[in-house]
Amino acid sequence: MRYFDELKRSMNYLNEDPRVLFLGQAVACAGTAMFNTLADIPAERRLELPVTEELQMGMSTGLALDGKIPVSIFPRWNFLLLAVNQIVNHLDKIELMSEGGYRPKVIIRTGIGSERPLHPQQQHVGDFTDAFRLMCRNIDVVRLDEPEQIFPSYKHALERTDGKSTILVEWGDFYSEK
Repeated sequence: MRYFDELKRSMNYLNEDPRVLFLGQAVACAGTAMFNTLADIPAERRLELPVTEELQMGMSTGLALDGKIPVSIFPRWNFLLLAVNQIVNHLDKIELMSEGGYRPKVIIRTGIGSERPLHPQQQHVGDFTDAFRLMCRNIDVVRLDEPEQIFPSYKHALERTDGKSTILVEWGDFYSEK
């Protein structure tokens, strides 16, 4: 069981659900290692977006409110920081603000940037898992440290019935190391 293979298997599994849509950066156009995990996903299920992280997260919440299950892809935590307002003040709080009337489910996929073989510098390798766990009361934040965690975590994120969203955190270095 390899880390990359489990990610690809998970994306293919998510794709089996007709409500799922993949959106974000390097979803339809190559540019990150995450792109390769979507190789078997049909183009019509992928929506490439420009570098507009807050807009992307707002769109993801809107799609979820419409009954879709967006897999919103932010290649690195450092990019996801630009969507904090939408995550912390909207997606995480919407069930509370609506007194249970709305429970949008978004699967957020992000990563801790790869440091090997080339270190891209500090603005690309942050791990904000613990900070987001503190900020988000209604979103599960799961760091995928081992290959055997990957498929069950993505499966749970899709199949959960509690209306919670999930942030799944991948390790860029593990794509080729584990």
